[in-house]
Amino acid sequence: MTLRLILTRHAKSSWSDPFADDHARELNARGRASAAAIGGWLKGRDYIPETVLCSDATRTHETAKLIFDALGTKPKLRLMPSLYHAAPDTLMDSIHRETANVIALIGHNPGIGMFANGLVANAPDHARFSGYPTCATTVIDFHAESWSAVQRHTGTCVDFIVPRDLIGTTGGTDH
Repeated sequence: MTLRLILTRHAKSSWSDPFADDHARELNARGRASAAAIGGWLKGRDYIPETVLCSDATRTHETAKLIFDALGTKPKLRLMPSLYHAAPDTLMDSIHRETANVIALIGHNPGIGMFANGLVANAPDHARFSGYPTCATTVIDFHAESWSAVQRHTGTCVDFIVPRDLIGTTGGTDH
């Protein structure tokens, strides 16, 4: 049996108010465009999740909503406080409980980037994979009977993309 995991870091968030609550930060214009582009890319390649596990932070929830709009479908969405700035072990525990064949997880760095790097047997040949910038998305397949059987370094990286590959950039740093 093949299980598919789609890992996405939230899109670029606004830093217009440096004293704003981190959990409540919204996406900026570049982030909204990036999330929509990633959703279009997922749809175009038929990488459609059945369930999406998402940090309950505003920027991750917004990223999910914009991806869903571009997908033209509404996968089951689970907003999970435990995924806010979660470590790789917490992310692994979260997918181990799932039953859908295709799931997506939308989270934060450094955890999501470390998780992606730790799951694949071989990293993709892409300069941005190890840094996992905002809205980076990896599609990983596992040959396992259930999510609980998924282990580190056993995934096959099917695809990896960053928004810059799709729409370019207007500059700035990734947060």
